[in-house]
Amino acid sequence: MIASLITGHVPARPLNPAKPDSLMTAAMQLEAGFLSELLRLSDPGTPQGGFGGGAGEAQFRSFLFEAQAERMVAAGGIGLADRLYAELSARAR
Repeated sequence: MIASLITGHVPARPLNPAKPDSLMTAAMQLEAGFLSELLRLSDPGTPQGGFGGGAGEAQFRSFLFEAQAERMVAAGGIGLADRLYAELSARAR
């Protein structure tokens, strides 16, 4: 994971990663929403001419960003979900 390489922090994921608890699920959804928004803001747009998808492509582009963000989080993300989980679970104790 990129965040652990940069910051040296160890992810605070639940003990059973196959079935994350509701707090971790919420943290992962928040990270996916954040990454989706970053992807949307960094989008150069569709190329002019050629085989562009027209109005349909523009309408469904947000679904592409959401799917990409969810895959990024499933692959480890940028560490935001881990940090949120660690902070929120520490406050819940």
